Amino acid sequence: MEEIALQMKGITKEFPGVRALDNVTFSVRKGEIHALCGENGAGKSTLMKILSGVYPHGTYEGQIVVNGKDVEFKSIKESQDAGISIIYQELALVGEMSVAENLFLNHDLMRKKVINWNKIYVESQKWLDHIGLNIDPQTKVNALSVGKQQLIEIAKALTKKTDVLILDEPTAALTESDVDILMKLLHELREQGVTCIYISHKLGEVMALADTVTILRDGKTISTDPIEELSEEKIVTKMVGRELTELFPYEVHPISDENILEVKNYSAFDEKGKKITDDVSFVLKKGEILGFSGLMGAGRSELFINLFGGLKGKTTGTVLIDGKETTIRKPADAIQSGLAYVSEDRKRYGLVLGMDITKNTTLAALNKVMKMNVIDAAVEVQRAEEVTRKMKLKAPNLEVQVGKLSGGNQQKVVLSKWLLNNPKVLILDEPTRGIDVGAKYEIYKIINELVHEGVGIVIISSELPEVLGMSDRVLVMADGTITGEYSREEATQEKIMVSATGGKKR
Repeated sequence: MEEIALQMKGITKEFPGVRALDNVTFSVRKGEIHALCGENGAGKSTLMKILSGVYPHGTYEGQIVVNGKDVEFKSIKESQDAGISIIYQELALVGEMSVAENLFLNHDLMRKKVINWNKIYVESQKWLDHIGLNIDPQTKVNALSVGKQQLIEIAKALTKKTDVLILDEPTAALTESDVDILMKLLHELREQGVTCIYISHKLGEVMALADTVTILRDGKTISTDPIEELSEEKIVTKMVGRELTELFPYEVHPISDENILEVKNYSAFDEKGKKITDDVSFVLKKGEILGFSGLMGAGRSELFINLFGGLKGKTTGTVLIDGKETTIRKPADAIQSGLAYVSEDRKRYGLVLGMDITKNTTLAALNKVMKMNVIDAAVEVQRAEEVTRKMKLKAPNLEVQVGKLSGGNQQKVVLSKWLLNNPKVLILDEPTRGIDVGAKYEIYKIINELVHEGVGIVIISSELPEVLGMSDRVLVMADGTITGEYSREEATQEKIMVSATGGKKR
């Protein structure tokens, strides 16, 4: 009989006016990789916060059993002492400290009056070797790539004698090579008897990695199945409670002959004079979805942040909007010219998390809700209601703080903010990163509506299926320049990868 590492029975958790978890049952076998899937707001994070002691015993109903013993965690430390570690999407490392210091930050070795640094470096090297990471333990964490930092987090968890490792969206910001390294490490940890709970919206990863999948929907356990009995389509259907006919609901739409945005021989430099983008030229038609693909560091985001006036540094070349040459020195100029830019980091650059939905929605279009240079509160609420209704935003009311919304609904607030300006060109940088498949589908439908209205859309995405599934035309970048251009009919993953690795094919 297979040994059960963890059982959560009849877990119910309520917040004021909301039942986040409703009699959830979750069981994980020792030494397996168990995927936990569900839309944003399904209850995954709440369940894991109960398991990791963030929500202490007494704030929820139900029973937790770890290695056959009933446990009642009253703190995060008690959960860690029981062998449970969680790694969140936002990494909890101190960038200015060394790898070794981060690995043993709360360890007994660092609590002594006199710290034996030689011992700490030796122990750190053992753990780095254990996870296959070839770096000096004295390296500062902020000098490492995000992928390597993710592996440091795992090593840090393992130093605490972790039996159950919880990974929450671990590959959201990783390159493909870093994802491969992480998956290899998780397979090795499974062989060593470490149990892994894997939370991800990337169903391809779930299918490649997991032994078992549990699906939550609306705070309830929907199913637990071995991976052999599932497909991506079946997982999606269970997650959203209905069958999605297509993951990418592209609709044929009229594309004008009119160039709404034209960029000619555009180069951009950072403040130190280093060239970021090199002689880029492209056009975007009215009512067209133009996909930008490329590997991390190819210069896609930097190109459009510069075009939006978001970086300081010299630029050369010509930008035309609606056929008129335009000079953009700052974001206000870009907004005035009809551009809108949805950043890949919505929490940092797209939203004010402590403000409510209404204030966030009108932030970039205050001129539309002001009378005599004073904000008209009634008009502000009316305009916010109109645009968020169009976005199909799910929230109790518009007074809710944006930081309390799910990732998908936060993204809808960002879109609402820019659509209030009636942009001619909408630039979407990683528009569906970190949001669930149901919310992705809704955002794709919104994109379809906008192009039917004549808006020109740019989609910058690291997910090739998204670029291929939603674009009318695909441009590929490498080393700050365009190396490939393909029509929807011509574009394939193979062609894009050839161009993304520097093989020019236009």
